[in-house]
Amino acid sequence: MPSFIRHPKDFWTGIIFLFIGLAAIIIGRDYPMGSAGRMGPAYFPTVLGGMLALIGLIGVIRSFLRPGEAIGKFYIKEIVLILVAVLLFGFLVRGAGLVPAALVLILMSAYASPKFTWGASILLAVGLAVFAVVVFVKLLGLPMPILGPWLGFN
Repeated sequence: MPSFIRHPKDFWTGIIFLFIGLAAIIIGRDYPMGSAGRMGPAYFPTVLGGMLALIGLIGVIRSFLRPGEAIGKFYIKEIVLILVAVLLFGFLVRGAGLVPAALVLILMSAYASPKFTWGASILLAVGLAVFAVVVFVKLLGLPMPILGPWLGFN
């Protein structure tokens, strides 16, 4: 890492935010923008991408001014576990239902933590699954099965 970068974590976080923000702005250019009163499909991703790019730029600039610690170990196993958990949620939510998909997501994501315990993780998973059903299915009325057709429910 070059010596003028005093805080590598801020630098790389800023670069990632800047990249994703600019990508959102570039992708949003293909859609009509609209106005603040009548927003088009490009308005939200463009504004959000601009704010994210601005935060990234601030992070990069701050990395030159403020000292900080170096980047430590890169946790590949944990990142893969969380990515697989999110992908499984997307795959399971229609067929198995919201509750089993949420349980799998939360338990697999919790397993990626070095502080993982089965008891606390199961309590968290059950609580968040109930919360998701109440908020998304009951209050918001989203048409997603609580328990899906793969488990014999409709």
